[in-house]
Amino acid sequence: MKPPRRRFLSLAAAAAALPATSRFAWAQAYPSRAVRILVASPPGGLADTLARLIAQWLSDRLGQPFVIENRSGAGNNIAAEAVANANPDGYTLLLVNPAHFLNSALYDRPGYSFVRDIAPVAGLLRAPNVMEVHPSLPVKTVPEFIAYAKAKPGKVNYASAGTGTLLHVAGELFRMMAGIDIVHVPYRGTTAALTDLLGGQVQMMCDNISTSIDHIRAGKLRALAVTTATRSEMLPELPTVGDFLPGFEQSALFGVGAPRNTPTAIIDELNRQINAGLQDPKMKLRLLELAGPALPGSSADFGELVAHETERWGRVIKTLGIKLG
Repeated sequence: MKPPRRRFLSLAAAAAALPATSRFAWAQAYPSRAVRILVASPPGGLADTLARLIAQWLSDRLGQPFVIENRSGAGNNIAAEAVANANPDGYTLLLVNPAHFLNSALYDRPGYSFVRDIAPVAGLLRAPNVMEVHPSLPVKTVPEFIAYAKAKPGKVNYASAGTGTLLHVAGELFRMMAGIDIVHVPYRGTTAALTDLLGGQVQMMCDNISTSIDHIRAGKLRALAVTTATRSEMLPELPTVGDFLPGFEQSALFGVGAPRNTPTAIIDELNRQINAGLQDPKMKLRLLELAGPALPGSSADFGELVAHETERWGRVIKTLGIKLG
């Protein structure tokens, strides 16, 4: 079996080989009716908000409604499988979220192959996270947290948005790399986890910077480090976790996908319009306030990121032995 990146490049090459006149005709006629964007989570969350922002932008630019359809459940697989099996005509799109890079490794038979069956359209943003603790925990740095956890094996816990989520997998990777025994406490979403962290029911969590920054500034939470490979402009004074555990990096990648074999001209048009939105000053500021900096680039750029994230977290999940079905 070809590695995910090779499969992606093969699909891209095949799409590019379509006759130029055919691709142009597709683009000229698109869209002529409403376009659905499937979101694998309920209304109100980050993915749903991102989808609605970009849907409004595309509706205004292309003159047809882009309608959000929330299809949550089955670990984000329901929406992705529906798009994978949809007619590849550009009228069914997927709001890609971090869970989609994990599921091929977490599930034995998810019903589709994300890298094979979902064509990359465009990135939206890469959300940085911050490692934070309740102020009652007597630590101020990552090394202090590790030392404290080693002195109290099995007594320190960390919250996540649920078993098998990126925050859970990244938390287990941190535990393994740090050589510590900390206890995972899964919640149904980040809101419930953050509420209990603020209340002191759990001790540590990695959360989106935008969600936690006001609590950090108010002293209700203590930030130890950011989880991205480089420092964040939102909390520039914080080091990275990787400064203390070389190679550790975790962030949440969001974008837009389509069924494979969607005409290249349609993907190119969507990519062009989405990138125009990501360059718009008001949109850029809204995305930064919501979750993180915009992620402009070509569909090939986004495809490379998808392949990299899928391969990377697949290796981590296999090493940790995490399975959901």
